[in-house]
Amino acid sequence: MNHSPEAIKPYGEQGSKHEQVAAMFDAIATDYDKLNHTMAWGIDRRWRTKAIRTLQPFHPRQILDVATGTGDFALLACRMLQPDHLTGIDISEGMMRIGREKVAQAHLSDQITFVCEDCTALSFADASFDAVTVAFGVRNFEHIEQGLSEIVRVLKSGGRFVMLELSTPDRFPMRQLFAGYSRVIIPLLGRWLSKDHSAYRYLPQSIRAFPQGEVMQQTLRQAGFGKVSFQRLTFGICTLYKAVK
Repeated sequence: MNHSPEAIKPYGEQGSKHEQVAAMFDAIATDYDKLNHTMAWGIDRRWRTKAIRTLQPFHPRQILDVATGTGDFALLACRMLQPDHLTGIDISEGMMRIGREKVAQAHLSDQITFVCEDCTALSFADASFDAVTVAFGVRNFEHIEQGLSEIVRVLKSGGRFVMLELSTPDRFPMRQLFAGYSRVIIPLLGRWLSKDHSAYRYLPQSIRAFPQGEVMQQTLRQAGFGKVSFQRLTFGICTLYKAVK
């Protein structure tokens, strides 16, 4: 059986991962923020803040937020970094619709734009952005290496890449506790709070299949990044990756 991250899909074999992930996020868009913060016990907000803070010394003027979802990371990045412009991209129009409402309420529509884009074939010119961010989205890429290579292409020379991804703790007892939480509690919460039960079976499967730590570090280098480093957060439940073009 193929356990590569690209082979893990929300709805089984039929259809591409791209199509299935877009359909899944469209289906759960209205529940997503509530589910996300509940499942992460609100710690995800601290992870986002830490990731954005690593970009503050570089003052990026043009930022691309990949897999922007409902725009939480984009909004926080805009407030903390004050760029000239931030472009958020996603394959789910349902998620971005909610993001646009949040941006309008925050009176940031002049600074933040959301666009439907496939991360493996970006429409932007080479060297368009000073920084690219991805929060909890790379494991949903249909082709991880291709998506990362496209991010390298649209980054300016010396541009910064910051990535947050959920990960599996590698030490006792958090490894065992997280295994039980992800296999039992996350699907239960998904069934309770969401209409789409498959989405929250997919989540723990996609975390387990995703290349982590040193393996992901090497994947980033192969995609063309330099100065790649990573830091495990909250006992290894989340990992922060940093890299430079």
